[in-house]
Amino acid sequence: MSKRDYYEVLGVAKGVSEQDLKKAYRRVAMKYHPDRNSEDKDAEDKFKEASEAYEILSDDNKRAAYDQYGHAGVDGSAGGGGHSNFSDIFGDVFGDIFGGGGGGRRGGPSRGSDLRYTLELSLEEAVKGTSAKIRVPTLVACKACDGSGAKPGTKAVTCPTCGGHGQVRMQQGFFSVQQTCPTCRGKGKIITDPCKECGGHGRIEETKTLNVKVPPGVDTGDRIRLSGEGEAGGDGGPSGDLYVQVAVKEHEFFQREGKNLYCEVPIGIVEACLGGEIEVPTLDGRVKLKVPEETQTGKLFRLRAKGVAPVRGGAAGDLLCRVVVETPVNLTPKQKDLLRQLQDDMTGNKTHSPKQSTWFEGMKNFFGDMKL
Repeated sequence: MSKRDYYEVLGVAKGVSEQDLKKAYRRVAMKYHPDRNSEDKDAEDKFKEASEAYEILSDDNKRAAYDQYGHAGVDGSAGGGGHSNFSDIFGDVFGDIFGGGGGGRRGGPSRGSDLRYTLELSLEEAVKGTSAKIRVPTLVACKACDGSGAKPGTKAVTCPTCGGHGQVRMQQGFFSVQQTCPTCRGKGKIITDPCKECGGHGRIEETKTLNVKVPPGVDTGDRIRLSGEGEAGGDGGPSGDLYVQVAVKEHEFFQREGKNLYCEVPIGIVEACLGGEIEVPTLDGRVKLKVPEETQTGKLFRLRAKGVAPVRGGAAGDLLCRVVVETPVNLTPKQKDLLRQLQDDMTGNKTHSPKQSTWFEGMKNFFGDMKL
């Protein structure tokens, strides 16, 4: 009897990815698994057929030979209907269903979990560096039992279910698989007389106060690692780490982009027209900024090295001040009259407002081009 096309068996196209191939095999194998189809005589054959197809197509070399020569290129490569290498296939695809396909190791001391703490800083603190005290709730080793979980003077005993291996073998139809021991949960030992302080867990909740040294130049998203300040490990294992995540609060004047700072500086219409000198803020104090005459809104003034020195080293950035010309408000009748006189005096002279004149000319041309 001729064999069916392997791609057809798994219901996939020829260029299927490894991940989609595995999903397809899982679907077909679960459908025809002998344990689920005990009364269907053809189910086991279809199950083996799918296993053989997956064995060939999941191997790059065998798949290339099959794509070029068909079944003739892989005859003898498949594990006799899916039996010789089937344990590898089974463990790879069904490990998460049946608890892993063997090879489990005995449990022991485990490393504690890492923790994360979000530390809010002002822009000044982030740029110049600071020290901060933080309080972190965590799990620490129980002092009464020294983290063992057993009552002082006693110790854990070998698990009677798994004999100390941490794994038990289970039969799934004609397959034999290993699972984590349900009695000791993979530890290989159980506590018969638990510590009263921690209830046999070996760890207790506690809030630690830590001092965090923040280096100059940090920014939102940067992390500071405090080794061994995470949760205590199980069964006396090493503690995890604490990662302090930096979050810089918004500033009243400055916005930060990398190592540069930006700020917006309002100036009056007189300073913009005639020029002058204004004070602008920096993180080191106030400085004088000379504004030339005829300054327009949006002009950027760069103050060298008044930005941020990067945390990983390098030259400090700059402070870029963007001026915004403020239109006068709450004018008196006399002030309004003076502005009208100025307007009358400037009317007809395009040199006073070159951008405005150019814009209006462009608009006229635009509407002129639209006429049919």
